[in-house]
This record gives sequence, structure tokens and C-alpha cells, in this order.
Amino acid sequence: MKKFNIRKVLDGLTAVSSSSSAAAQTGASKENDAVQESLQSEHFQLCKTVRHGFPHQPSSMAFDPVQKILAVGTLTGALRLFGRAGVECYCQHESGAAVIQLQFLINEGALVSALADDSVHLWNLRQKIPAILHSLKFNRERITYCHLPFQSKWLYIGTERGNIHIVNVESFTLSGYVIMWNKAIELSTKTHPGPVVHISDNPMDEGKLLIGFECGVVVLWDLKSKKADYRYNYDEAIHSVAWHHEGKQFVCSHSDGTLTTWNIRAPAKPAQIITPHGKQPKDGKKPEPCKPILKVEYKTTRAGDPFMVLSGGLSYDTVGRRACLTVMHGKSTAVLEMDFPIVDFLTLCETPYPNDFQEPYAVVVLLERDLVLIDLGQIGYPIFENPYPLTIHESPVTCCEYFADCPAELIPALYSVGSRQKRQGYSKKEWPISGGNWGQGTQSYPEIMITGHADGSIKFWDASALMLQVLYKLKTAKVFERARGKEDKANADIVEEDPFAIQTLCWCPESRMLCVAGVSAHIIVYRFSKQEVTAAEVQLLEVRLQCELSDVDSPDPAGEQTPTLPTSVGAPPSPQEAEPATQPSTGSTSSDGPRDNSPCLQVRSAALKQSPGYQVELVIQLVWVSGEPPQQITSLAINSSYGLVVFGNSNGLAVVDYLQKTLLLNLGTSELYSPSEPYQRQPRSPRKARQPSGALCDSNDGPNASEERCKSPTSGSTSPCNSDEDRKAKFIKKVKYKSRRFSKTVANDFARMSRKISSSNEQKPNTEWRSLPCRNRICHSDDGMTTSRKSVKLVFSRTSSDVNFNSKDNSFSRSRSSSVTSIDRESRDAISSFCFCETFPRKTESLLGPCVLVGTTQGTVMMVAVSLPPGGDQRLLQPVGISSCGTVARLKGGILTMALLDATGALLPASYEPWYDSNASDEEKEKSRRRRPATPPSSQDSQDSQFAVLCSEKQAKVVAMPSQTRVHKHNITESSFVLRADVVQMAGANCIACFCANGHIMTLSLPSLRPLLDVNYLPLTDMRIARTFCFSNLGQALYLTSPTEVQRITYSQDTCDNLQEMLSELFTPVETPEAPNRGFFKGLFGGGAQSLDREDLFGETTAGKASRSLAQHIPGPGSMEGMKGAASGVVGDLARARIALDERGQKLGELEERTAAMMASAESFSKHAHDMMVKYKDKKWYQL
Repeated sequence: MKKFNIRKVLDGLTAVSSSSSAAAQTGASKENDAVQESLQSEHFQLCKTVRHGFPHQPSSMAFDPVQKILAVGTLTGALRLFGRAGVECYCQHESGAAVIQLQFLINEGALVSALADDSVHLWNLRQKIPAILHSLKFNRERITYCHLPFQSKWLYIGTERGNIHIVNVESFTLSGYVIMWNKAIELSTKTHPGPVVHISDNPMDEGKLLIGFECGVVVLWDLKSKKADYRYNYDEAIHSVAWHHEGKQFVCSHSDGTLTTWNIRAPAKPAQIITPHGKQPKDGKKPEPCKPILKVEYKTTRAGDPFMVLSGGLSYDTVGRRACLTVMHGKSTAVLEMDFPIVDFLTLCETPYPNDFQEPYAVVVLLERDLVLIDLGQIGYPIFENPYPLTIHESPVTCCEYFADCPAELIPALYSVGSRQKRQGYSKKEWPISGGNWGQGTQSYPEIMITGHADGSIKFWDASALMLQVLYKLKTAKVFERARGKEDKANADIVEEDPFAIQTLCWCPESRMLCVAGVSAHIIVYRFSKQEVTAAEVQLLEVRLQCELSDVDSPDPAGEQTPTLPTSVGAPPSPQEAEPATQPSTGSTSSDGPRDNSPCLQVRSAALKQSPGYQVELVIQLVWVSGEPPQQITSLAINSSYGLVVFGNSNGLAVVDYLQKTLLLNLGTSELYSPSEPYQRQPRSPRKARQPSGALCDSNDGPNASEERCKSPTSGSTSPCNSDEDRKAKFIKKVKYKSRRFSKTVANDFARMSRKISSSNEQKPNTEWRSLPCRNRICHSDDGMTTSRKSVKLVFSRTSSDVNFNSKDNSFSRSRSSSVTSIDRESRDAISSFCFCETFPRKTESLLGPCVLVGTTQGTVMMVAVSLPPGGDQRLLQPVGISSCGTVARLKGGILTMALLDATGALLPASYEPWYDSNASDEEKEKSRRRRPATPPSSQDSQDSQFAVLCSEKQAKVVAMPSQTRVHKHNITESSFVLRADVVQMAGANCIACFCANGHIMTLSLPSLRPLLDVNYLPLTDMRIARTFCFSNLGQALYLTSPTEVQRITYSQDTCDNLQEMLSELFTPVETPEAPNRGFFKGLFGGGAQSLDREDLFGETTAGKASRSLAQHIPGPGSMEGMKGAASGVVGDLARARIALDERGQKLGELEERTAAMMASAESFSKHAHDMMVKYKDKKWYQL
């Protein structure tokens, strides 16, 4: 019987659905047939490019002193390799087991990694994307320590049982030579010595191996005679061992905070015992025990005293003290405090030979969340300035944006203002980790990444050419007063932690205007300036957005002709509504509730000194309403050409003129719908008459006490009347507010299942709302504030109680009640996206004009028209007109992105004002203002001449403008939902790029919405990915793959083809330094380092074969990492074939380079041999 495949059935249904929807279009879309689309599936391929940031959960570290390459392993099995600034590489062990130790094959371009799953791997670093050549998996013993001597191919592996096995690194096979623990320790010992914690060979005698066991026993093992020469016993457990370069002494660090120094020929007792941080008693007794010294390194110098570097060992009475690194040099001891716990450290030395003076010059300290390099050559041990982008996680990243192909002058401008923020006091020497070479890629366009952080800071990064460098840091928290005590914090913040955290941001690269929204319902507008200014006052605008808005401020049809306003807007009908406008903004109580009309944060009252860079233009704050905190901002947009900022949340939207510092529009989402519109949202619960006072409400007499209370997702407050509903609402809030773009549809479905909601048949009045001049809508300015500055404060008071009181007088008022359940509130429309554009406001319009497309979480796209006054001085004097034009389209799921195309399918970007320095001289201002292009309204034919591209969590639509007829429709996903969608430019054309919660990355052509790419890339395992994933132009994308790392990917075939050239190169041919000179007398009398023929000792002919059951050899995969992300189907097969050809070409190129190097080496050897023969040809033996 043939197997039934439901997936094929679903794919067939999807194809039929998409094709039928395209075929169902009428003659209105005939014009679209002329649009030529150049993008094809061959233009797309998905692969990872580079990973930036600090390695998450580091566990081990190694350094190649010749290649100058640093390797860091992590608890998740990742490897990060660092060279000079801009040279870094990421690779991953498939098992995901923790990396417990790393060992470089010094100057060989190879690395050995030992994992917690008892496997050992050999990495080839001679190719740009490192790959595993061999793996060895131990079956019966746990690996605890590895040691690979310099210029040796035999790897010593110590185990938990106390045995030592030897592996040939070239073939990755086990030798039959094994050092058993019972032969290493004394026969009289009755207990097991514990795991092997250290292995090293004597610097002067390769035949002597020093083995350290956890119990405190150290054994000097003779490899040739296969027996122990000496055994050194100490009462405390050993953590590490370090040799003196002459091979006559070694130092052990112990668990009681002591260091013991041993002479190899005097095993009876230590030559010296010191406790670096212990208090020395006067009576000569043993010092008090300290914390364990986890690691010690002993490095010698020719000109002075040796260095002893150690971590740990602090006294137990230093509770709460941060981790320290101790540097002992002669009689001086320096204790260097670290910001985070120490994972590992390495001392960098001039020579790779262990039997020579080490000459240490720096210490690399790997911390849990940082990498520090200490200069040992300067007084005070200053640190080196770190060139790597390792400070992404300095404060947790809360949002991320990515811009490719930015204006060329942006990066130099940001760098010039950011260079003044650099710290002083760094070492004057160059960064010592300087290996590798940069890639030779052809990508030359500027790329900028912006990260918003939990402490309110914003960082601008130069992300060009697969590198990352911080350019500039902006601290938004400086605008606000800091909470001094717990009481102030409880009164001021709607979130207990990180009240300044960045929620979302909007940036215009051309005008350099920046708009930032924070979690405390605050918005800051910034303007870029190269001049330093001191603002005597911070311009403040306070906005009151309520949950349930009445229609008393909607005029009748004839009202558009008159400037008069209803009572609730023009003049307050009651003292209760007028009073809040004159109260200080810092007040915690009002007649409207326990806390009303006050913002969550208090703006600084003192003068604000603003350095060159981004400077505050305006602060907008949402205020508390009826004792409830404001809802967080869900969407934000700014337009420099119009001088407008628009923002929205679950209550509604507001439009602010940041040039005039005035509020233009303050509407609930339901008021945006056009009259008698089929998409209009109806109330979801029975509405009851509002009682002035009753058992369900608090005893407040003011009319505002009857307002619906909208709760913040972070407020944690519960309603006294609907506790069960509130518990359900809390669960929904946890689901919905995890991410800014999380699917509202899923939560709403849950809400519908949780409660049966009945809807009423109320309809909106058959009138159109049009905003009136803002000056007439202001209650009055706030002159009574306690602060020393003036503040522009606009408060809109709309209460449902006014509707009930004036219901007889107002024929079009609706009956609304504040007894709305929490689930009803969750089902309400919220603003999810904005798009400034120049289009046709209505179907009947023939003139293009400034507009704002508004998208909601319920899938509605609405149009708001903007009427701008003339430019110049009139722009600052005359008010801006705003009018709602109703619904444009309706989609499944919340709206994520919107854009406009012209009749040829080219993207119509929003108009902008070119940047000019507002603090510069008047002449420079005039020059830049003259450059601004004028955009008068242009008349178009009645035929459709634009396409609106709309994308939601479920589907995408293309709508012809101004007829607003659907041209194309594509269902992106049925079982999942889209987390991020952007209209991007690719290969000279445009497409929609989508990232779904099920891990699929898709692209759709424009305007026909043909699927071009669909790759199952990354299942959503962490909401961090959903919050930070962003697409950019030219096939680039990135996301935060861990709290400390940014992963960059590309979906461009061009970039994938050129990736090998663009990636940096880790291995560079460098000659190994000459071995130290043994000297005449040491060579004559047999002194100096003793060599050992390990091949003869450990080879199969002498030692025999190892047991097959002990370890399993696994050959390396031999494939490139880009293969993992190859797409399925024909495109995937072609991609894999192309990658295989690239890899083969790369290997052939490397083979050719190695052949040429061998030929050059042979010629050099022949020349030196000939010179030597000529030199000694005529000399006698005694003349040599």
C-alpha cells in the first residue's frame, strides 16, 4: 500500500491557493503585467557569515606564540579564534559538549580540543573555515587533562582513573604505551590518587614526565625505563603545576592557598612553602588557610626576577571581594581586581621553547564576561585597549537594527564623535594578539548596526566588510533624574528593574534623526550635531493615552467648517479635568486617582550638557491615568521631512510635531476606522451603565474614576473585580509581551477559548474625524511646575463618564462602560507598525500627499493624511493638519511591515531632510537648507500608479493605489507566524524577507509575491532571537544568538560565492624561531636539553597496539560549514555542488602553495649545504 504523505498534500493545497488567488484578479491589475521582475531563485542562498561578540560561557583558552592566535572554548562546544583586529572565526563541535581544554600545534595551523564527552578533536586552521580532520572518542575513561609538547606529534591524555594514554596527532591513533596509576604511585599507598590534574615534560629532558594527581602526589616518570624516578607528597590537593625553565624546580598550587616549590632531586619536602594572601602568625605557626589557588604560572627573565602569576588564593575573610589575579615579581606583589570571575589565564612569552628564558610580556585573562590583557612591561600593569567587539553585552541587548548601504559620510561622522568617549590609561603598546590576515572581499558599502540596551544606552557599530567595531555610545538615561531611594523607585517606575531600557528605536540615516522608545513609556527625539551645547531646559511633552476613548471629541459633519470644539477637548467641563494640567508632574496623587497625569520617570531639572553627537530635541512621556501606568510603546516612526513623530501602543496612537513641540493627534485605535466600515472592531462584551459608585469600584467621586484601567504588562496589579480573568490575562501577557513582534493571533485565540465573548451591534457615526489646529486642542500650558524650567505639557482628557452625562445632548455619542474584562482588553487592537509615505489618501484622490500607513495587531491597515504648512518660517508657525482616512486593507495576523512601490515596481522611500548641523553657523545652515528638495503635491492620472506592500504575521498582500484593490496575495504560513518581515533591496530589485517562528527564512518577489527562497534555518529556541532578528538590504541579516554574541547571515547568492575571499585568514606562513643556543661547554659535556625519540618509544613496533575498545577513531566530516545551511531541492543541490567545487579549488590552491613552499625550502637547504661544504672543505678536524 502506498504511504500517505500529508506534507505533500499540504504543499499542493498551498500551491493551488496561491495560484488561484493570483488568477482571481480582475482587469484592475492589468497594469501589473508590465512590471518586469528581475529577481529569481538563483539570486538567493542562505549561509552563516561571521559571529561577533564575546564567547558565551567560556571554559578554556589556548595561545599560539608564533602565529599569535588566541583560541577560546565554551561550555556549549563552540570555538572562537582571534587574531589581529578584524580577524576572528567561529566553529562548533557537533556534540555541543563543553570544551575542557585546548592545545595548539604551535606554528602548524592546527588545534586540539578536548571535550567533556571524552572526545578529542583535531582542527585544521589552514583553511578559512576550520574543519575537523580527526576525532577520537574514549569509551571507558573520562578525560581530565591533555598536554602536547612543543614540536611533538604525541599527545598525552590524563584520565579520571589516573592513567595516561598517548595519541599520535597525525593519525589520531592510540599508542600501546600507557602509564597506569598503580605503577606511578608508591606500592604502599592504599588509596587511589585521584584524577590526573597535570602533565608536562621536563623542559631540559623530554624523557622525564611530571604527573600531578588530585590528592597531592606528584610523580616524575621516566618514559624510557617506564618507572617513577621521584615522588613528591603534600597533604593538600593540587590544582596546577609550573616548571622553572631550567628543569630543576617546579611549583605547585594547592587547595589551601599555598604554593610549594620543589627541587626535583629532593622529594622529601618542599624547598619553599608560601601563602601569598595568608596572614603570617608571629609565633611561627602555619598561616591560616586561604581559598584554593586555581592556577599558577612561573616565568623567568634574563635581566631580573622571575614572574609568578596566580589566580585565587584570597583569604576567606574577604567575603564579597571580586576575583583577583596576583602578579608576584621579586619582592613586589600586585593584586589586580577583575570585574568578573576568572575562567583561565595565560602568560604570553617571547619564546615558544620551554627550556629558554621565557621573557613574559603580557597576561591574557579570560573572565566569564570579558577578555583582559595585562601589560607586564609597564609600571602599574595597565591593560591593553581591546580591539575586538566584545562589549555587546556590557548591558543586555533589548533591541537591534541593521542598516546596509548607508550614506558614506555617516561612519566617519559617528567615529569622530565616538573617539572622544574613549577611556584613558591604556597601555601604549600594540595589541599582542596580532596573527592572521584580513579578507580580500569586494564588499565596500557601509553597514551600521544599532543596539539598544537595558541600561538605556544605544551603541552604533561599524559592521562593514564582515567586521564589527563600536563607533559611538549614547546614554539616554542622562535625560532623567536617578531614583535615590527605594520609595522613589517604587513611585517612579512601572518596571522594577531597568526603567530606562530601550524598547524600540527608529533611525533615519540620511537626516541622522534618531527616535527612541523606552519601557517606561517614554520617547526621546535626538538630533545629530558636531557642536557641544548646554541645554538650559529639556523640552518635555506629556501625553495622556487612555484605554477606552469616547467620541465626545469627534465633531459632527458640520463641525469641520468651524473651529469650535466639544467641551471635553477645547475647555475642561469640570474642575477635575482641568486640575491635572496645572499640577506638578511629580505629584503622586490627584483627584482622578491615587496617581494621575504624572509620568513614570522624572526629566532632569538642571541644565544638561550635551557632548557632540546625538543631542536631545524633545522628550515625550505617557502619563498615568486613573492610577494605572501607561502602556508600553509598541510601534514608533519618525520623518525628518515632515518633522513628525508617530507612536502607538495598545490604547491608540499619537502624532507629535517635534519642530513645534506640540501634540497633533491623540486617538484610540477604534477611532481610526472609517464610518460604517466592515473591518471596524465591535465591542466584545456586554456594556452596562456606569454606576457613579458601587461595590465593584473604588470610592472615587471624580468622573475619571469611571475610566477603564489599562494595565501594563509589567505592572503586576490586579483588578479587584475580575481576579480569574486577570489571572488569564497575566498568562496571555506573558505570551504576548515576550517580544515586540510576538504573535497576537495566538493569544487572542486563547482568549476566545477562555471566555465566551458576546458582541453588540454598535456602529460608528457616519462622520469623518479630522484634527483641528493643535493650539485649540491644548488645555493650557503647565506654568505651575516645581522645577526651574518651563515644560510643554499637553493633556487630553477623554472620559467615558462624560458620554453618560451628555448622552441626551449628543446624538452620536456611544454608550461605553469601564467594566471591560481583562481578556477583552487583550483582544483590543494595538498599533504594531507605521510607514511614512507620499501616496493617495483616499480612493477618490488624484493628488499625492504626505500620509502615514498605520498597521494594527488585528491585521488592519489604515491611512492617516498629513497636511503640512509651507516651508521655512511658516512651518514653525502654522499648525499641521491630520485626518484619518479609514481602512486600506485587512490581513490575517498583526501587521509587521508596509512599503510603497511605484508603477515599475521600484521602492518609494519616505522623503527625508538632508542632515544639517542645527548648532552650526547660519551660513552653513542656509547652504544645507538650500539642498533640500521641494516635494510639492503632484497630480496623477486616475489609474493606479502605486503599489502598497503589506505584510503581516500570516500573509502578504500587494494593493494598487489609489483604488485600494488587491493585486496579489500570498499566505506565508498557516501553522506558524512571521516574527520579522522587511522590504529589502537585492540585486537592483526589491523583495520581502521574512523570518518565521518555525525557523524558516523566506523571500517573496515584488510585486507578484512569488516565493524565491524558503529555508528551514533556525527554530525559535529563544525569544532573544525573535526580539533582535533583522534583515537589511543587499542580502544581509543578523540576530543575537546568545546574550553576548551576534550572528550574521546572508541570503544572497553573490555574497555566498565571494564568502571565501571575504573571510579572514587565520594561518599565515611564519618561520619558527631558532632554538636557544646550548653553549660550548653544555654541548661539550652533555649539558642542555635532552631530546627523546618519541617515535621509537611510542610507535607501534615498540609499544604495540592499544586496545580497540578503549577509544574509537572518527574521521573528520571534511565539509564546509556553509553546507549545513544549504536549501532543499534543486537550488540546494546546485549550492552543494558549488560549495564542493569551491572547497576543491581551495584545497588545490593550498596544495600548490605548499608545493611552492617546499621547493623554496629545498633550494634554501641546498644553498646552505653548499656554503657549509665550501667553508669547511680545506680545514682540518682540530680547526673545526
